[in-house]
Amino acid sequence: MKIVVLDGYTANPGDLSWAELEAMGELTVYDRTPEAQVVERVGDAEIALVNKTPMTRAILQACPGLKYIGVMATGYDVVDVPAAADNGVLVTNVPTYGTTSVAQMAIALLLEICHHVSAHSEAVHNGDWTRCSDFCFWNYPLIELAGKKLGVVGFGRIGQNTAKIAEALGMQILAYDQYPNKSLESDTCRYVTLEELYAQADVITLHCPLLPGTKGMINRESIARMKDGVILLNTSRGPLVAEQDVTDALNSGKLYYAGLDVVNEEPMSPDNPLLKAKNCFLTPHIAGAPREARARRIAITSNNLRQYLAGTPVNVVTK
Repeated sequence: MKIVVLDGYTANPGDLSWAELEAMGELTVYDRTPEAQVVERVGDAEIALVNKTPMTRAILQACPGLKYIGVMATGYDVVDVPAAADNGVLVTNVPTYGTTSVAQMAIALLLEICHHVSAHSEAVHNGDWTRCSDFCFWNYPLIELAGKKLGVVGFGRIGQNTAKIAEALGMQILAYDQYPNKSLESDTCRYVTLEELYAQADVITLHCPLLPGTKGMINRESIARMKDGVILLNTSRGPLVAEQDVTDALNSGKLYYAGLDVVNEEPMSPDNPLLKAKNCFLTPHIAGAPREARARRIAITSNNLRQYLAGTPVNVVTK
């Protein structure tokens, strides 16, 4: 059986092993695959493993030997899932590998906004402290999070983990989810409507999937319903955010700060308006990049394939 990994570099740039997959078939790994070369590289392989390589209807129709696509990520919109189902191709994803690391990244962005640790360290290294007349100085407003409200949009595993860290910092949690689990409510955490979340949250963090109903959900209209000076975090999917609207809100001061690990087009376009926005921390989609998270990604990907071959598929997204 032939297995092809079409874009393996971001999961394993060389510090991890593909041995589990090698044990299941004839494995070929490509660091990256342009869309124009997907059909050629899949060839007669039965198994294709992808991360961000598009698997369109046209590609699927041109690869009749393909029986299984393993998406090495949680989001699977790179695959035309209905087309896969029409062509008898089973699709799986990896739903849990980044639960810890993505939550950690969301809080890291928030703490950077609150304390500007890197900028203050740079100031000290530049000699600002040695020239200071006082025992301390700060170049930015500093924020204490205790008592503030964190609005979590999407209260699944990652949203809950982010909330747990925020609660440890003394924050109150406003949770929004299409399928609320009331057993998770407590003195410091309660479910609210999206309108209530927008109106009350001091910080809003996005942890929901990219769906037709969530694409561009953070836009001029929803921002207008938020508190003045709210902080926005996105470690989920870039297209949840209407980038020009967020840029305008940052530049006007309606949004105090944004911490964004994802954008609409990745790699980022040089004309992305967020690059010129005030008060915007941008990181290059690294929430799931810690070695531990990438190792889990490969392990779960391998187990997904193993279960498929055994006739007991798991994490299936095709209907």
